[in-house]
Amino acid sequence: MPNRYDFAYGLGLGVSAPFWLIKPSARRKVFSALRNRMGKPNGQPAAARRDPAKPAVLIHAVSLGEINATPALVRALRAASPGLHVTISTTTETGYARAAQLYGEQPGVAVIRYPLDFSRAVGRVLDAHNPDVVVLMELEVWPNFVRHCERRGIPVALVNGRLTSSSFKRYRLVRPLIGATFRRLAVCCVQDQTYADRFTALGVPAERIRVTGTMKFDTADVADRVPGDDELATAVGLFPGAEPVLVAGSTGPGEEEIVLRAYRQLLARHSRLRLVIVPRHPDRFDAVADLIEQHKFKCVRRSRTKGAAAPAASAIPPVILGDTMGELRKFYALADVVFVGRSLVDLGSRQHGSDMIEPAALGRPVMVGPYTGNFAEVMMKLRAADAVMEVADEAGLVQTASILLFSPEQATAMARRAQEVVRREQGATARHAAIIMELLKAHERAKFDELVAK
Repeated sequence: MPNRYDFAYGLGLGVSAPFWLIKPSARRKVFSALRNRMGKPNGQPAAARRDPAKPAVLIHAVSLGEINATPALVRALRAASPGLHVTISTTTETGYARAAQLYGEQPGVAVIRYPLDFSRAVGRVLDAHNPDVVVLMELEVWPNFVRHCERRGIPVALVNGRLTSSSFKRYRLVRPLIGATFRRLAVCCVQDQTYADRFTALGVPAERIRVTGTMKFDTADVADRVPGDDELATAVGLFPGAEPVLVAGSTGPGEEEIVLRAYRQLLARHSRLRLVIVPRHPDRFDAVADLIEQHKFKCVRRSRTKGAAAPAASAIPPVILGDTMGELRKFYALADVVFVGRSLVDLGSRQHGSDMIEPAALGRPVMVGPYTGNFAEVMMKLRAADAVMEVADEAGLVQTASILLFSPEQATAMARRAQEVVRREQGATARHAAIIMELLKAHERAKFDELVAK
């Protein structure tokens, strides 16, 4: 039966209709959500369907960053429970594409789109996948979803929990409406004590909160090389060691423009410097390619180099555009200096910062801009170790990159400190897996006791 949340969502959808119907991008987004996120089957292969006799966990990761944290957790859970069925749900298109890439036809793992928080959509998903435990990554606590899980006796765990200052202020304003939702969480695993205090203030019972650290560090492999990086360098015409390489990874709108202007200035000081740009979102690849050409640089697109001859040398080195999925880490391994994007331009609090742990784990000197709120706890640890360089603007980017390029010993020392931070902070995934297994075993005992009682 529809409840107050259903009516509120429906009302909100109707009231906002004049806006999203007129704006094409918003209209496409709304129609896509209504088409793909109402809990209807999406043709999962037989290998991904659940065996009702085996335990099951649903892990929800909103977008690309959270999806990248799931493989280690899935491996740990399935090692502890070999027959475990796992459903991975995600919200964004890039997150869904990455989940499909990671899990594909992997037996015992299904990839779905997280349902809109309407009772009917939530019910369809829970009916179809029937999880014994639900795991929510970071902060994706929707009232209807959590309420329906509670009614079915499905414990819900929040892991890798984080609650920024701005989000906390917004949630506090509506605590009378959402307090019950937070009280329904079976366990809340948070990244640090600050987040623990905020979740407590929103209604999570203190005895259900555990400070477990961040899984972000566990997504990175501490290494100096990446398999296949030499082949990638040859394909796109890079010569690491013979020429310095600057990689701008996970860039967002407005940042490529700044990076290209900075690169033009850096070329006056480092004539053999090469630039690689890897935009965060695939739907921007073509626009960034055009932008590179507008700045009077030849653009070598990675997607068009497979099977092609290596680019010829030129007076002005071409800019490499990483327009493929899953190769950013290889590009980082080829870098002498890394700039991590979505941090130099304010793209909104939900996009403040990209993963700086990955290049740090590879022992590469890392620069970031001032907008890194989504990685606040990571930045705190890197700053404390003097293991990252922060730049405020284009001039700072030029100056800092030049310092790192002219002082390789200083750059290497900073990079090694960052690598050590990553190594020291790993382990949260194992802690989360142990807690999830506790919930799973308790749920199985409860089901057995209920069956015996009948």
